[in-house]
Amino acid sequence: MSVDLPALVATLAGTPLPWLVLTLLAYLGALALYRRSGAHPLLIPVLTAVVFIVVVLMATGTPYATYRDGVSLLSLLIGPATVALAVPLYGQRARIRPMWRPLCIALLVGSAAAIASALLIAWALGGTLETLMSLAPKSATMPIALPVAERMGGLSSLAAVAVAITGIAGTILAGPVLRLLRIHDPAVRGFAVGLTAHAIGTARELQVHPTAGAFAALAMGLNGVVTAVLVPLLVWCMQWLGAS
Repeated sequence: MSVDLPALVATLAGTPLPWLVLTLLAYLGALALYRRSGAHPLLIPVLTAVVFIVVVLMATGTPYATYRDGVSLLSLLIGPATVALAVPLYGQRARIRPMWRPLCIALLVGSAAAIASALLIAWALGGTLETLMSLAPKSATMPIALPVAERMGGLSSLAAVAVAITGIAGTILAGPVLRLLRIHDPAVRGFAVGLTAHAIGTARELQVHPTAGAFAALAMGLNGVVTAVLVPLLVWCMQWLGAS
């Protein structure tokens, strides 16, 4: 009995199982490499796993749409995983209460700076309105950034890439920048990383220190809400200034 290998491969590629298994194995391998390297920032699992997956897709000629449909189950888990970050946050509630004023100021300034810088840089480089709207919520976590970008007329695919790059770059650069600024308080460090590098940075801070992870989760959640409010507001201001 002969087996049509190309047909079998094509059939398997059209089902979710191979892509789910590939993604999980890629992440586990990247995590092992990250731990063996002594938590080197350039080897964070999200970055190395993504590079591996991209290489596989390019080598096999598989469209991204096929891969995205295959791992849709993992995408559904993003929301519950984000909500679960409330557990370490609850443990830090006593420390958060007396810090709410500086935290609110840092949140508003950081969120506004992230949105405004994305809009201004993209505009200065000649980006279209669609591109601007895709990049504006780049510092928010994925479940919030994508709907905001779509609602404002942006592309969800471009917004997803911008969010991923922002998280990876923020996580890699956070350590050197915070050391340069001599910031060692885990609460301050965590809030700064969560505000700028959303879920990817939060995941790393949870591995570094429980307090840093809790404050990173707080910043990530609040920044998502503030971003959803500020993006339409800043876009309205830009349109008003352009009209006047």
